[in-house]
Amino acid sequence: MVRVRIETSAGPITVALDTRRAPATTANFLAYVDDGRLDGTSFYRAARSRRTPGTGFVQGGIRTDAKRILPPFPLETTDKTGIRHLDATISMARGQSAEAASGNFFITAGAAPAMDARPGYQGYAAFGRVVGGMDAVKRILAVPTGGGTGAMRGQMILKPIRIVRAVRLDGTPRPTGRPKVWKLVPRR
Repeated sequence: MVRVRIETSAGPITVALDTRRAPATTANFLAYVDDGRLDGTSFYRAARSRRTPGTGFVQGGIRTDAKRILPPFPLETTDKTGIRHLDATISMARGQSAEAASGNFFITAGAAPAMDARPGYQGYAAFGRVVGGMDAVKRILAVPTGGGTGAMRGQMILKPIRIVRAVRLDGTPRPTGRPKVWKLVPRR
């Protein structure tokens, strides 16, 4: 397990990532962390369950910021890793292709078995769990939402929760060495 602290404007969230069962997904997330690509982004979606108040998921990351994106990688879905979407699970959101992910992730509040792979449904790539800061996740889940289209209708956070920075707590950071284009100041 490798722990990462995600410092947000709603409080810190610490996640433990399963490098053994989900090595590619964990490596992808750590590349975003080690490069600082998640710093200054936000939690922008809060999907609340209508049937069970206080449950659902929050989604954050780079959204569609092409300056921060790393190459997509194949999803390690739950049928490959055995990691299920239980309460406090961190998982990758899908990228433009249903078979790949990039720099967006979500955290569950309550069990979310509908996110697990099953016959005829690919599911998502769970790769760890929250080990501290579920109170911050629940605060984010409770903020006012609206807007959005399709599956995200009514779920977009009206005042996104800022991700101040994400930092690896275990092991040695391994930045990708790719340009940090989002940090460049435009010429005047």
